[in-house]
Amino acid sequence: MLILEIVMVAMGAIRANVMRAVLTTLGIIIGVAAVITMVALGEGAQRRVQDQISRMGTNVLTIRPGQAAFGGISQEGGQRLSDADAIALKTQSNGVITVAPEVTARIQLSYQRWNSNNQVVGTWPEYFKIYDHHLIAGRYFNEGEVEGRRRVVVLGHNVNQSLGEIPPTLLIGKTVQLRGQPYEVIGVLAEKGEAAFLRPDDQLFIPISTAEYRLFGGRERLSAIYASTESADQLNSAYGEIDRILRRAHKIQPGASADFNIRNAADLLSTFNETNQTFTLLLAGIAGVSLLVGGIGIMNIMLVSVTERTREIGVRKAMGATRRAILFQFLTEALVLCVLGGLLGVGAGVGAASIMSRVAGWQTVVATNSVVGALAFSAFIGLFFGIWPAQRAARLDPIDALRYE
Repeated sequence: MLILEIVMVAMGAIRANVMRAVLTTLGIIIGVAAVITMVALGEGAQRRVQDQISRMGTNVLTIRPGQAAFGGISQEGGQRLSDADAIALKTQSNGVITVAPEVTARIQLSYQRWNSNNQVVGTWPEYFKIYDHHLIAGRYFNEGEVEGRRRVVVLGHNVNQSLGEIPPTLLIGKTVQLRGQPYEVIGVLAEKGEAAFLRPDDQLFIPISTAEYRLFGGRERLSAIYASTESADQLNSAYGEIDRILRRAHKIQPGASADFNIRNAADLLSTFNETNQTFTLLLAGIAGVSLLVGGIGIMNIMLVSVTERTREIGVRKAMGATRRAILFQFLTEALVLCVLGGLLGVGAGVGAASIMSRVAGWQTVVATNSVVGALAFSAFIGLFFGIWPAQRAARLDPIDALRYE
């Protein structure tokens, strides 16, 4: 029997029981759709975080006060970073790094009859270079304004929306109130978008000396110090340089634990990717159980089909059909059922991912490898669970098969 003829016979057998074939493939359809959807959600979350962390800069090191754990509870104690630490990093480094300290707090912002609550960032002018901020109006504050504790502010891109949606160019030179104190708007930043857990478009930026002595009551305790390099290749040398300078400034003995920690955005991205891949594989594995259940359903219906078509198998063998031809015919039926179910499942999974993206606003990415993998696995399921029924059909004795009623 020719291969094409065997395939046509198998397709004819499936068309003869369309409803049964559809119900049989439901397990495959649901399994493949679930795998495609789960992987698309995981891939979308990974892409989103990658984009956000890239906005933070992959060549940026973040230095924060270290924490010690006692009895399972994390405690800061007297550990802190100060302006002196930032100055030491700026003056004692070999010029590889650009440094900017940061103090933050949420402050009430007022302008005429409008009010909003925003995060205020006190920092140096280098901060805008480190995070690659750009202006759409005005200018950044400068070193002289930091030294003079001037009341000037640079607004994030979205802040004007809470100030009566005044065009950014018209805000330059206006006076806003921070905790009742007047501040002159000197610049408005271009849109940055979300960056990890930060929303720089909603932030206000003022000189760090102004923040410490005019808003925070003289509190000189930094939230973090940021240090960037020209390229990611210099991060390792910058890491060692920062560690050496801060250990000397804090009088930490060689070999002793540091009272600060240094984090790299690239390390954060790597950790998230590993965690995300683990959860994606777990969810895809759970969804894959549906494929196995669907495979059992395929095997069950193929066994029923062999029993129903026993006399037909006997006739084919009596007319010269070989065992191999019968085996190939029933394997083809199982394979076609699973592949068709896989294709329908891919369509359902892509549709579900698209609906989630539009309705729930979740970012989803349907990866080509997940589609190919799901189809390949569904084909494997068809072959694996179709072997036993096909072998049973191929081994039937033609005399007994012809006598079967």
